[in-house]
Amino acid sequence: MRIALVTPAAAGTRHGNANTAARWARFLRGLGHRVTVQLSWDGRAADALIALHARRSHDSVVRFASAFPERPLVLALTGTDLYRDIRTSAAARRSLEIATRLVVLQDRGRAELPAARRAKTRVIYQSSPSVAAPPPLTDRFEVIVSGHLRDEKDPFRCAAALRHLPPASRIAVTHMGGARDPDLARQALDWQAREPRYRWLGSLPHRKALRHLARGRLMVISSRMEGGANVVSEALAHGVPVIASRISGNIGMLGGDYAGYYPLGDERALARLLARAESDARFYRRLKAQCRARKHLVSVARERESLRRLLAEFAPRSLKRSSAKKPKIPPSKANSSTPRTQIRKGKHR
Repeated sequence: MRIALVTPAAAGTRHGNANTAARWARFLRGLGHRVTVQLSWDGRAADALIALHARRSHDSVVRFASAFPERPLVLALTGTDLYRDIRTSAAARRSLEIATRLVVLQDRGRAELPAARRAKTRVIYQSSPSVAAPPPLTDRFEVIVSGHLRDEKDPFRCAAALRHLPPASRIAVTHMGGARDPDLARQALDWQAREPRYRWLGSLPHRKALRHLARGRLMVISSRMEGGANVVSEALAHGVPVIASRISGNIGMLGGDYAGYYPLGDERALARLLARAESDARFYRRLKAQCRARKHLVSVARERESLRRLLAEFAPRSLKRSSAKKPKIPPSKANSSTPRTQIRKGKHR
């Protein structure tokens, strides 16, 4: 199939959408498909559109559905889609309606959707490549925070927890992730200046970031909203136990009975969990065992097979398509308020 894969994150960035798009494009090409990754659909004919982000890719979704109403349109939902935009944005809700299939990145994501949209929803956990793990640091109990500095990530909650640790604690935090907001970068530098156990490394090449993560004793994800964080997949793939804010997206990744949750925004509770993981070997082994039990969900083979099975749902119809069919509208961006009468629903929707 000729597949247009649309992501609002520019190629070469290391933000979540761009990572997902690059990985999916690689898998799909390995399965024999021809894939072009685009910020916005360029109007060229394709057998299928895969779009990341219901609100930000809405224009591409509307235009492709108008041009090729019989062809499959897959919409992958991000954390901001599931936990904010589909409640506040008419464009995001319209994208859900138009899409042939929806993809969520963890098994609690489907429950966030309107009941009428769940039957066409598939769950695809994100995978992570593995790297050789360096030995853990011996002069400290290293805790990793891996994520770009964004308000949705509650990025400094782990830094704030440090002052609530017992005096004898050897915990130190290594924070990886770039800052698009200069104010958040200044805050990271301020935390580093006043808290000697906190170190901000900024944005790192992916493999180098993975090696830092793999040597860590723990990984903390403090986010306010997550669709299915790839950094959790990376921790699971490398056997690094996770301490996580108790939000739906993290529970969908780690399981309802996971022992490593703390209430969102509560740095004192986070500090208690960190101290317990450092000092209580039995608790630490429990976290590791629970993460090990979820490792199979984030295997490369599983994610690739999930994509193959998703596209196989459309194979009979794609073989019948008319390759000579031309787009009905020009490739320039159409008004996102295209009337519903201009978007005919195919029988497979």
